[in-house]
Amino acid sequence: MTASAPLARLVRPSRPARFALLLTGLFLYGLSLRMMLDANVGTAPWEVLHVGVTRHLPLTVGLVSILTGAVIVAFTALRLKERIGLGTVLNVVLIGVFLDLLAPLIPNPVALGWRWLQFLLGVGLLGFATGAYVAAGLGAGPRDGLTLALNRLTGWPVPRIRSGVEVVVLLVGWALGGPLGWGTLVFALSVGPAMGWGLGLFGVGKKA
Repeated sequence: MTASAPLARLVRPSRPARFALLLTGLFLYGLSLRMMLDANVGTAPWEVLHVGVTRHLPLTVGLVSILTGAVIVAFTALRLKERIGLGTVLNVVLIGVFLDLLAPLIPNPVALGWRWLQFLLGVGLLGFATGAYVAAGLGAGPRDGLTLALNRLTGWPVPRIRSGVEVVVLLVGWALGGPLGWGTLVFALSVGPAMGWGLGLFGVGKKA
């Protein structure tokens, strides 16, 4: 453990410890998405898509998230030959489950200041959650796997691929009536630093 990676000691080699860290990360990830959604100032591109789909089909946001993740995993595994792990499967299922289970528990603030506070806390929590589930080392999430597979096949830089995918998803979600707002722009500008902070806390990507 170092001052720059204070939670690195939580990353243990035993499989039960890694599994527990994965579950913690996925729960917090689902919580972060729920917080941003219920703040009602806009949300992440994929959630814009998921909510947009619920405007047209009798499905919950969590179920749409699960179905979308399953399609992405099937495509990357069968067509792009990307390996999937236990963490990938649990990522697809549990984040959607937590999104729906937490819906009655997360407030819908009325005052604009509280809405933005909840949204920004959600962004920060997403960064922390990303560090936790990635540090578990049990498989990439479906969208990360898609990005890596396209990078391997095309040779294009990962940031360019991820940005392109996010823009396409955002436009489709917006066309379906998803909650595009100023929060979407704030998310786009802040999610990178938040994820970098979360990964750094667990020592992911840092030399020992």
